[in-house]
Amino acid sequence: MNIKTVEMHTNGDPVRLVTGGCPEIKGKDVLEKMKFFKNNLDHIRRLLILEPRGHVDMYGAVLVEPDHPEAHIAAFFIHSSGYGTMCGHATIAIARYAVDHGFVSDVQEPETAVNVQCPCGLVRAYVEYKNGKTGSSRIHTVPAFVFATDFEIEVVGYGKLKVDISYGGAFYAYVSADVFGLDMRTSPVRHIIAAAGALNRALVKQVKVEHPDNDDLSFICGTVMSDGKDVYDDGPTVNVMICGDSQVSRSPCGSGTTGRIALLYHKGLLTVDQPREFQNLIGCNFIGKVVRPTTCGKFDAAIVELKGRGYYAGSANFTVEEDDPLKDGFLID
Repeated sequence: MNIKTVEMHTNGDPVRLVTGGCPEIKGKDVLEKMKFFKNNLDHIRRLLILEPRGHVDMYGAVLVEPDHPEAHIAAFFIHSSGYGTMCGHATIAIARYAVDHGFVSDVQEPETAVNVQCPCGLVRAYVEYKNGKTGSSRIHTVPAFVFATDFEIEVVGYGKLKVDISYGGAFYAYVSADVFGLDMRTSPVRHIIAAAGALNRALVKQVKVEHPDNDDLSFICGTVMSDGKDVYDDGPTVNVMICGDSQVSRSPCGSGTTGRIALLYHKGLLTVDQPREFQNLIGCNFIGKVVRPTTCGKFDAAIVELKGRGYYAGSANFTVEEDDPLKDGFLID
């Protein structure tokens, strides 16, 4: 086995693009291909994402042939907990990669349009292009909507809490850090992880979400914890996504930020075309805004724009020796 990858990062969040070496990935669309990979090729996810080649917070994207007539490139997403239907920071990087590696024939200045097909749908991206060089990417997301506000949930160790639930390509619970007695700028990250992990375990047991278009999208991916600065005049706001018990997004989280923008718009705290800066724990940011209102099934929704930049970090060929006792990867929690 020889798996080829291009290594990138967006705001410090890793993106391991799987570009070659996989067996045939079957399926009539990207979502079916992701399910086929999960059922038949999950050892490749473990090989690439888990230790010793990866780590608990590694993210990846498997590039596949698109089936959407407008798509230039397609991908589904892998991480240490499993699979993702949308990953904003990875899509920002994929869009730049697509322009640089010939997936787009109509390259234009000052921006080149790239359509990225994800399991959740078609994401339209616009990549800065000048003098033969690419830069930042703007992505216009699939419809983002609020599923529930002030949803009560019992969390072991913290009692009964109220959370909001929103969809930005994946479902997340949204909560302010001060609910747990934490501060996003000063509290140790391990405390943030512990609180969000407890909430995630409660979500799995107590919450059932429903996507109006596809039941395969009807699951909560994790928790987005913020500094609670929801009002526009508060300036930059910090949020971080925690998936599973301990997986932490290094970027502000593209799909998580998308859902939060939809939530702020739903609450009347953002208007159309009003930009907001969303920071991660190390001070890097996404700029996001509502592009236009729309609908998704019975839900009022919004098309959200996020701007960030994917950077190249290298390339790799990953191999396996058959007598390696750790060839399937491992994690130490």
